[in-house]
Amino acid sequence: MPDVRIDEGAGLLRAPPPLKPTRAMLREMERENRRWPEQLKIVPRGDWPADPWGDPDKAQRIGMLRSRRSLVQIFNENGFIRLSVSRTEWDERTGRFRDGISWDDLQRLKAEAGFGDAWAVEIYPPEIEIINVAPMRHLWILAEAPAFGWHRDR
Repeated sequence: MPDVRIDEGAGLLRAPPPLKPTRAMLREMERENRRWPEQLKIVPRGDWPADPWGDPDKAQRIGMLRSRRSLVQIFNENGFIRLSVSRTEWDERTGRFRDGISWDDLQRLKAEAGFGDAWAVEIYPPEIEIINVAPMRHLWILAEAPAFGWHRDR
């Protein structure tokens, strides 16, 4: 696990800021992004990067899809499927990968990843449980429709 710190008072678990990529690295990142289609495409297992957070006792990465602007990693986490969604574009202003993944983007990416017919939830934990190490969103796929939520037939 990368070196992390706790923000005093807030209880937030955060990673240190990433190293700033060089201009050459940013150009290569842009070229690589252009190689990918607009819609998600399966990334062959042999091309998956190492998982720096890898803890096989908690979550096992079972799939990865990529498009020009998004990366979706699929995990089996204690019997639950989790989609971790991030952008592939660098934001010079923040020094991190681009943020701002909308609800519409999440719904579309969930469908492109093969879970369009499934219900999913995004969790907002108590302050003391927040882990925010990257501009990434997580969706947990539900095995059945929840008792809460809007249903067209009700």
